[in-house]
Amino acid sequence: MTIERRRFWLWAGAALLAGLMLRLWFIGHLSRVAGDSLFYGDIAKNLVRHRVYGFTEPGPTPGSIMIRPTLIRLPGYPLFLAACFRLFGMEHYRAVLYVQLAADLLTCWLAAALAGRLFGPRAALAVLWLAALCPFTANYVATPLTETLVLTSIALTFYSFHRWQQASACNNQEARGNYEARYNRWLWLTAAAMAWSILLRPDQGLLAAAVVPAMLWTSIATPQRRNQPRANMLRSAAPVLVAALCVLLPLVPWTIRNWRTFRVFQPLAPRSASDPGEPVLDGFNRWYRSWAIEFVSTAQVYWNYQGDRIEPESLPARAYVLCCTGHSNPSSSDLQARTLALLHDYNQQQPSASPAFDPRFAVLARERIAASPICYYVGLPIARLLNMMLRPRTEMMNIPLEWWKPSDRRAAAIFAAAYATFNLAYLAIAAAGLVAWRRRGWLGAREIAWAMAASVILRCALLLTLDNSEPRYTLEFFPVLFVCAGGLCARPNAAQPAL
Repeated sequence: MTIERRRFWLWAGAALLAGLMLRLWFIGHLSRVAGDSLFYGDIAKNLVRHRVYGFTEPGPTPGSIMIRPTLIRLPGYPLFLAACFRLFGMEHYRAVLYVQLAADLLTCWLAAALAGRLFGPRAALAVLWLAALCPFTANYVATPLTETLVLTSIALTFYSFHRWQQASACNNQEARGNYEARYNRWLWLTAAAMAWSILLRPDQGLLAAAVVPAMLWTSIATPQRRNQPRANMLRSAAPVLVAALCVLLPLVPWTIRNWRTFRVFQPLAPRSASDPGEPVLDGFNRWYRSWAIEFVSTAQVYWNYQGDRIEPESLPARAYVLCCTGHSNPSSSDLQARTLALLHDYNQQQPSASPAFDPRFAVLARERIAASPICYYVGLPIARLLNMMLRPRTEMMNIPLEWWKPSDRRAAAIFAAAYATFNLAYLAIAAAGLVAWRRRGWLGAREIAWAMAASVILRCALLLTLDNSEPRYTLEFFPVLFVCAGGLCARPNAAQPAL
């Protein structure tokens, strides 16, 4: 091993050690097991103890319990928790966090390895440090949620895709067959990573929607450039089509289970996060979408509905006027009075009577949408997306939700502002790296660049349709951001295996 290579591995080891210490600090000081984590944990416990995929509820007699089957969560993460509970002990969440720590370091390694193959060893080392010291992804290691495993599946998908491209091209050049060469182990690993990602979160189908077309282009375009007949296009695309089928196969038993249990065709989790027969509160959701932007509204209003009080003062001024800019007009006083009356009635009877109030929320929503449709369909969704991307990622910390307001916790507000600036720096570095990559003609990796860009664009389009703003929904951008940042270190003809 050369001195230069030895130095490279020394710095790579230091980056991983720094990433390990950062994640251990988050686990030791900011671990959190609440909310959705307990829902996943309950399903996992029932899987282990009773072989039933469902939630625990009070039974018909005092002190008894019953297990209600559910389909509102895909089985990927509950199965992961069930495996951890079997290995490390029931509800041993600390062990789960350590497994997630290892998965997140693997994400850093995969992103750096891909950057090394695209841009060279220097980029690999830079990306490894950038990913290992990223506090936004490291923070979610400390809570039992799907995010950490999803990030690993994304990084593994893009890394395997690139290796599949390289292996196919290499084998073709060695005359081992233009078609059979594409059935290599990286094809199956890419398919497995995408399938696992979908089992973790239904929106990860967008990852496959971005990667599979790029794989098809790789398969079909290369034979055409070599003047092969168009009749062979289907044969060229066959490996990718088989892989796409493999991505969908794990959803088959889940769909069959949902049909047998609920008599509904549900291959993914429902968007409403409700089981068959449960009320879907579209009226409240549309009313909420007609004014909500900030994450603080998600925490104080959206999450409280059907479970807690909604304090009128927690709503911003634009929730009480017809114009979403917050400026009042003659009709706003009546709207404010009716909104306050509705919230008062709900707070008196919540949470059991929530469905009864949904038609009243629907009336308010229709009035607000009719008064400002552009704001509802364009302005507010874009504002929510920007809030998810640019807000300080302190939702897992003891930082005020309204960090920008003057308070006696000035240090927390300064930290939040610095955290937001740090987040913006990651976005700016990645954008600059992408531009540098493009100026170098994609360095022969146009397809993976398009797939990465498509995954981000498709996810942004999805986030524009969501009711609630949550910064964690944009964490899936970070594996792509890490790799793109490596473009700043790219050198002509420097792309070579580094990790």
